[in-house]
Amino acid sequence: MRRLKLFAALALAGAAAGACAPHPIVARDPIPAPSPEEAYSCSSTPLPLNAYKSDCTPVVREPRAVLQSKG
Repeated sequence: MRRLKLFAALALAGAAAGACAPHPIVARDPIPAPSPEEAYSCSSTPLPLNAYKSDCTPVVREPRAVLQSKG
């Protein structure tokens, strides 16, 4: 009985070690991140049964002012 348990434990350990890929696949988002100039104004409205309706509209964002000083 001990040999059977030992054999089963070794088989499971070998299977678990073989399940890890040498080069794991890393998921990446195919959509690039938005630029700093893009902005959205979103609002949500509650609906019955714990649901919400969201509405997002694009907003024009003013460019940031860059101040430089010497000294």
